Amino acid sequence: MSGVVAVGFDGSPESLAAADWAAREALACEAPLRIVQVGGRPPYDYSLFEDTVGVVPMLRAAVEALTDRTAGLRGSVERLPGQAVPALVDVSRDAELLVLGSQGLGRTTGLLLGSVASAVVARAERPVVLVRADAEAARERLADASGAPSATTPYRDVVVGVDFGDPDDTVLGFAFAAACRRAAGLRVVHGPSLPGPAHRSADVLGPWQAKFPGVEVTAETAIGDVGEHVADASRDASLVVVGRRRRHARLGPHIGPVADTVLRHAWAPVAVVPHD
Repeated sequence: MSGVVAVGFDGSPESLAAADWAAREALACEAPLRIVQVGGRPPYDYSLFEDTVGVVPMLRAAVEALTDRTAGLRGSVERLPGQAVPALVDVSRDAELLVLGSQGLGRTTGLLLGSVASAVVARAERPVVLVRADAEAARERLADASGAPSATTPYRDVVVGVDFGDPDDTVLGFAFAAACRRAAGLRVVHGPSLPGPAHRSADVLGPWQAKFPGVEVTAETAIGDVGEHVADASRDASLVVVGRRRRHARLGPHIGPVADTVLRHAWAPVAVVPHD
């Protein structure tokens, strides 16, 4: 991945978790981090490693915490005017990845269900990752000898939902690259397909396995609702990847049933990748 990893920040626990995840991903991608706060005063920009005088306390504290944990991080912090949704959609156009906070499972009024993050996911032209407020780096990894998650053990698998009847290279490429960066396995969850899952799996995944030979791939046929299967698989995942078809229906931007189900119920961070 090249370009900028951007993160929306408002001081909430979920945005702090998102900033932490985004900083780690930026380091893994060797990309700069852009922390964006929307609304209020006129925009300004400064280096994470230079002058922080005059920055609002919560933003300064977040920056200091990130730099303490992620040595070598490059980036900037900006405060942008305007409304959150259009401003963050604009930010996503100039980023390889936009990261936002999620309030978590089962919330009927949470960020994933009709508010800022949901609206941005439905409109963004680049991948958006949703991170829960209780997300921790250790939870993305396998348990150590004591049976507890550890920051030094291998990553859990990346899980991706794929329609073998109409696969998209943008979604698969994102998932394979994410698994490669983590030295993790890739679990491909798909619905039943013709002329048969094994045949379609080889046709769809074969070229990507040749491009990423170090990624161990497991294909799983979902029985029933694919979104529910992906959400269930997220319990043992470091990252979940789902696609969102770019379409502008008469009633407005559309997320899609699989992505919507996963966003409502996933335990791991979720990357929503727009595609044609």
